[in-house]
This record gives sequence, C-alpha cells and structure tokens, in this order.
Amino acid sequence: MSDTAQTLPGINRNAQAIVNVVIGTAIFSLFFASGKFAGDGASAVQVTFLRYIGGLLTILMLAKLRGIRLRGIVGPSTKFHFLRALTGCFGGLAVIYASSAMPIVDATAIGLLYVVIVVPLGVVFLKERIIPLQWIGIAISTLGAAIIVASKGAFQSFDVAYLVPIGVAVVGAVLLALEGVLIRIVSLRDSTTSSLLHVNFFGLLLMTIPAWLTWGNTDLAYNAQFLLWGPVAITAQFFIMRGYRQADVSVVGPVDYTWLVFAALIGLVFFGEVPSMKTLVGAALIAGGGILLCLVKPRLGE
Repeated sequence: MSDTAQTLPGINRNAQAIVNVVIGTAIFSLFFASGKFAGDGASAVQVTFLRYIGGLLTILMLAKLRGIRLRGIVGPSTKFHFLRALTGCFGGLAVIYASSAMPIVDATAIGLLYVVIVVPLGVVFLKERIIPLQWIGIAISTLGAAIIVASKGAFQSFDVAYLVPIGVAVVGAVLLALEGVLIRIVSLRDSTTSSLLHVNFFGLLLMTIPAWLTWGNTDLAYNAQFLLWGPVAITAQFFIMRGYRQADVSVVGPVDYTWLVFAALIGLVFFGEVPSMKTLVGAALIAGGGILLCLVKPRLGE
C-alpha cells in the first residue's frame, strides 16, 4: 500500500477521490453486513473489537514485510489519531445503541445526518469553500438518501420513549462528522500506514471494555471469522484515507450515502431482498449527486 495519493493524468482530482471513497465504502458495506451473515451470536461491539485485532495484526504484518520500523510510523499527530478513533468508536456505538432502542431505520436515518453536519464542519475547521455546483450535488445526494430511508418506513411512528435514543443518535452523527474532519487532517499530516496503525490500535483499546461487557458467543472458531474482517477493513480504510487526502470533506463526505446503495445490493445478491422503486430512484439521485461532485474542480494548490 502506497502512502501517497496517486493521481491519474487527465482526470479530475476530486473525481479520483470520490472513486476511492466509493470503493472503500463498498468494502465497508460488507463489514457492516457481517453481523447479518453471522447471525445473532455476537454483538456488534464484539465484532468490531475482533475486527480491530485483525486490522492491527494486518498493518503490523504489512509494516514488517515492507521493512518499516514502528518508530518510523509513529507520526507527529498522535492526538488527532486518538481523537479520530474516539469519535469514530463512540459515534458508532451511539448509533448502535439507538438502533437497539428505537426502529433501526429511524436510527439509520438520524445517523446519516453526519454527512450533512460534516460539510459546515469542513468550512469552519478546514476553511473549505463550497461552490454552487457542490451545494447542488450535496442536495441531490441527500434527497436520494432521504428517499431510500423513507421507503424503508423511517419516522412513520413515534413514541416518547424514543426521545433518549434520538438524542444519542444525533450525538453519534455529530461524532461521526467530527471523525470525517479528523480523517482529512491526519491524511494530510501523516502517512497512510501511520494512520491505519493508530486508528486500529486506539480503536482496539477503546473497544476493549464495551466488548467485554457485551460479549456473546465464546466459541473460538466462531469468533475467529471476525478476525478475518481486519484485512478487509484495512483495505477499505486505505481507499477512504486516500480519497480524503485528495479532496475536501465537503466533496467526499456526501459519498458515504452510497452505503445505502451498496446495502441494497448486498440485500439483493445475498438475501434476495428486492429493492423498491423508491430505493432505485434514491440510488439514482445519490449517483447523480456524486457525478456532479466529480465535476467540481479542485481548489488551486491541490
């Protein structure tokens, strides 16, 4: 894995960044579906914890094969890496909790607010400038995502008991948006190898206690399968890091909506879940918004 963000001649740098993030999101979609593949024997936190172990072992092995000493990949941005792992882990846990305490489609819809939140955060913290074409692309992608979650029955019922999980889900969305900003920061400061090492190390530490408290199936063979998701996650993180290195978060952030599209594809291919017409329309809008974002010219100096 190269630590530099390679660009192809004649192709918009933003377009290349979007392609990288789409690839990473597609791979991560398989991980998000791992619980459904495995059944109900393990909690989502347990699966994530084991994935971090597999990911850390993978990046250490790659560093060893490439002759990279650990001292050489401990970059100057350790605090940013820790904050990234902190926001990502607890943002994810917040959405997981909300999904268990209220209709999952509602929690998913609220969690996706992070894509909307990350845009102004990029303007405030990263001094990004958003041109009209970007706003149009973001709006179209967001509309597509809204149509898909609405087609799944989001927010068709309400209960006072949902107020707490709704608040937790909103906090989770904010944390995930902050993670997006931090990914951009560390991708510009440190090598991809350093970033991958830090996020898996800190993620493992942060997930240890939550995983222990929610541990389910203790069968070694059963749990070993989740370690194999480590290399998968490393590959996805590599593409996402490369994409965030190449373009502003206001360009690549909305690409995360493609997770809904890939989730629908996984449901169709592996579980026979035929997508509705609204889902197809939403997917088309997400793709259309992404195409518009590909047309946005990179800022001068990028």
